[in-house]
Amino acid sequence: MHMMHGYGIGSFWSMLLMIGFWIGLFSLGVYLLTNFITGGKKKPSPLEILHERLAKGEIDEDEYERLKTIIEQEDEHNKKQRL
Repeated sequence: MHMMHGYGIGSFWSMLLMIGFWIGLFSLGVYLLTNFITGGKKKPSPLEILHERLAKGEIDEDEYERLKTIIEQEDEHNKKQRL
């Protein structure tokens, strides 16, 4: 009599579950490691940097408006290229 010894449908699902578990654990580890390395900080956008420079007094309002227009035009151009 031939016995399957666990090589049936049940072992297929348990194998998929185990693979999913390890992929999830690995992904969580990568996320936590990168978050730890960067200190949980996201990179500020160009407009955020520009606004900060204005607040610090490094640039005046005219320069702020000029640079803001340039950044917004570049963002608009990049959005059109992605489509």
